[in-house]
Amino acid sequence: MLDLIGAKKRAQPTKTDASLDVTDATFMAEVVEASRTTPVVVDFWAPWCGPCRQLTPVIEKVVAATKGAVRLVKVNIDENPRIAAQLRVQSIPTVYAFVDGQPVDGFQGALPESQIRAFIDGLAGPPADADLTAYLDLADRALEAGDVRTAAQTFSQILQAEPANLKALAGLARCYLLSGDAARAEAVLAKAPQDAKDADLDAARTAVALAKQAPSDQKAIQRWRSADPGDHDARFNLAKALAGQGDYAGAIDNLLTIIAADRTWRDGEARKTLLMVFEAAGPSSEATRSGRRRLSALLFA
Repeated sequence: MLDLIGAKKRAQPTKTDASLDVTDATFMAEVVEASRTTPVVVDFWAPWCGPCRQLTPVIEKVVAATKGAVRLVKVNIDENPRIAAQLRVQSIPTVYAFVDGQPVDGFQGALPESQIRAFIDGLAGPPADADLTAYLDLADRALEAGDVRTAAQTFSQILQAEPANLKALAGLARCYLLSGDAARAEAVLAKAPQDAKDADLDAARTAVALAKQAPSDQKAIQRWRSADPGDHDARFNLAKALAGQGDYAGAIDNLLTIIAADRTWRDGEARKTLLMVFEAAGPSSEATRSGRRRLSALLFA
């Protein structure tokens, strides 16, 4: 499951000691929509399946221990084949986890209780007394390593415990941007107060702004890549496209090339965009540090 997970404040369902039987007709309401407020675990089973009878009591026990932080539903694939086919359930038992309307993780077979508990704990989020700073560091390291899925899950877990955590909101928005979903990134950032002051939040907002104004025509982007080196319009469009894709180093390089050739091009538009890219990349990023050194060398040479 490679989808990212959303950042919603998790509601507490009233029933935590049993699973709910879900059908093709009720799946949208009881799983997809319900998961927008509480993570939902879906157990696909059949009456003739021996391993299913082993798994279900264990997963019910583990989910019940979350005291409402996670819901469990069951789908009998013999009676409800449509949903099983849509989710490509090829063997049972199969378990999917839904968060924010999307499948985010899953497994097949009757796993040991310890593995099931780890799976459910990952959905329930950190305990109330957890050190959220450590979770933020873990998420940041995952994002730096390119593991967007793990970073998104961790940021979302932080937001389950602290919905107004600005750094987690900014981090989750960046995860959506890296997955190419600027609209969801913007929706995440909208949860933060407009007057909130945080460097990571400001950087994420700028990154979203760059992504929204970035050209998306892939054929045009290829033309700009191969354009004449002196074609500043093509280079500028390429820089915006690269910034929108999160390639801040590439965007900076192209914008600096324009500035080196013509500092006043378009009344300084290249420099203004360059400063936006610096903010989106973050002051501590190597792309920004290197770019600022190169810009200073150009301006004060």
